[in-house]
Amino acid sequence: MRQDLPEIVSGIAAIPGLKDLSLTTNGMLLERMAKDLRMRGLKRVNISLPSLNAETYRKLTGGKLQDALAGVKAAIEAGFCPVKLNMVILKDVNVDDVPSLIEYARQNNIALQLIELDPVNVSSDYYLTHHRSLDEQEQFLRESALTVESRPFMHNRLIYHLPNVTVEVVHPIENTDFCMHCTRMRVTSDGKLKPCLMRNDNLTDILTPLRRGANDQKLRQLFVEANQLREPFNKAINQSAQVSD
Repeated sequence: MRQDLPEIVSGIAAIPGLKDLSLTTNGMLLERMAKDLRMRGLKRVNISLPSLNAETYRKLTGGKLQDALAGVKAAIEAGFCPVKLNMVILKDVNVDDVPSLIEYARQNNIALQLIELDPVNVSSDYYLTHHRSLDEQEQFLRESALTVESRPFMHNRLIYHLPNVTVEVVHPIENTDFCMHCTRMRVTSDGKLKPCLMRNDNLTDILTPLRRGANDQKLRQLFVEANQLREPFNKAINQSAQVSD
């Protein structure tokens, strides 16, 4: 969408002390952009790939599967490390596609993330219709894995190391483990620091101070204040439940 994406990547990559820079994408434009983005300083990519069935892919995304696969191939050839596939599991849509995605990831020496549908940015009807627990998938992964590890700075997500392929499982954001181990700070499109994905009532304005010439000390203070507003999203839910009881 942004014609100046390569320039944006270059600008971010040039920041002193930056350790990582990644992009989440549907992969549609990666075939022609991957090499340039890699040279500009992008280190890794997560590519959404809900199915290897062309018709299922078209119904879910409106795009062509062959374009996405070309993007995956270009990302691998450009040297991104790692290249990850994001697969959101949808009941009665793509659950049966999981084995083929695992095999595709194995053949291409890339990682697969199985993501449980959460209610953010979808209607309640869609969530109720398509939500499918990942418990069944995890049971298979536990039985097949050579080793299992967790990512302590990414909500303690579990990573299953199967023979010649890695599969990571992302549970919905409402679970207590997700909130307990969340260390992320987001920036909204209108310049607010956002410590919780699910809340909009604890934002900290950083754009206005920036435009008014705030120095590094002031910006550091704003980041600290924003982080102090962090608390588990499910805290309010639990408190409401206790009041109801």
